[in-house]
Amino acid sequence: MPKTRQQKQEVLDRLATNLEKAKSATLVSFSQLQVGEDRKLRQELHNENIKYEVIKKTLFKKSLAKAGLEGVDIEKAMGNISVAISERDEIAPAKIISRFSKSNENVSILGGILENKWIDAVKVEALAKLSSKEELIARTVGAIKAPLSGVVNVLAGGLRGLLNVLREIKEAK
Repeated sequence: MPKTRQQKQEVLDRLATNLEKAKSATLVSFSQLQVGEDRKLRQELHNENIKYEVIKKTLFKKSLAKAGLEGVDIEKAMGNISVAISERDEIAPAKIISRFSKSNENVSILGGILENKWIDAVKVEALAKLSSKEELIARTVGAIKAPLSGVVNVLAGGLRGLLNVLREIKEAK
């Protein structure tokens, strides 16, 4: 059943608001996607608090214009399009969609939005290859911790040596 003008306006407003708040978004083209595969993708996106919506091209173009994003050409996209929007993580939508598209040939990345600027599919794929924020924090903490652990071991080594000498003296008496 076709959407009424009011329903379309609500979708347009909601999508424009989500795009304005988004840290990143990934635009996807798909065709002949099985229901089970779609459900699996939606569940994975939902677990990461990523909004996912299938949308008509004309409504998407209007929502981009309303959100102030220019220079996006989606007319060449074959099949249906959808958008995955994250308000918290810059790389999560790209990472999940990229991983899903590798196992499903009916899904392809058209491009994305990062810092309120349009990026092409190649840049979205490059973004997907980056480590997550948590992984980068863990690496940084590990890099900071390593020299400190070394210093502690060096300082403790002298103390251990002293204790071993005192123990040997005690046993010798």
